Amino acid sequence: MHIPSKTLTEQEIVPFAAALAAEASADVSYDRDAWLYIPHRYEEYRYILGTRGKNPLICIGINPSTAAPGDLDNTLKSVERIAHGNGYDSFIMFNVYAQRATDPDAMDRIRNEPLHRENMEAFAHVLSLYDGSHTPAVWAAWGTIIEKRDYLIPTVRDMIAVGERFGAVWYSVGARSKKGHPHHPLYLCKDAVTEPFDIAAYLDTLQNLHK
Repeated sequence: MHIPSKTLTEQEIVPFAAALAAEASADVSYDRDAWLYIPHRYEEYRYILGTRGKNPLICIGINPSTAAPGDLDNTLKSVERIAHGNGYDSFIMFNVYAQRATDPDAMDRIRNEPLHRENMEAFAHVLSLYDGSHTPAVWAAWGTIIEKRDYLIPTVRDMIAVGERFGAVWYSVGARSKKGHPHHPLYLCKDAVTEPFDIAAYLDTLQNLHK
């Protein structure tokens, strides 16, 4: 279990670029050629966790939990299976909000703006990893958790804008809820396939429901 030990405003948040540079030279306990993990050690927040490849499937959850390289939880194991089953050579787990919390109810009540800005820098970096022969594939996979905080919908809109700079295409996997929420990775069949997902229309519908 991970329960935030303090609010993110009470600690220093390492900018993504600095965390990325630190990982490149740090003495890490995992195979750097196989894993991408930023920051490279366990913190109250996590920008990126995934495997390295030329054509990753980028899975978007709401916020990270306890997973780390070589120590994937059941959600991440499912993400890896779905990625490989759909022809991707790797996966990257990314999150709308970078704060670690096993229970989403423990997330910040108000969005930490410095953390949000750095998380968008991290998202741009992830999208830039494609070698040009593949289109960035982004899998919306947060289930109903997006309703936990008011700042999550506008945060996803910021992600859409970042994705447009790189020509990202959005997908969902599995049945969507009555409100249109994309299925969470857990409990998906191992042969579940990616399907095109109109992320902007989904957010508009969701926002109208909450007016």
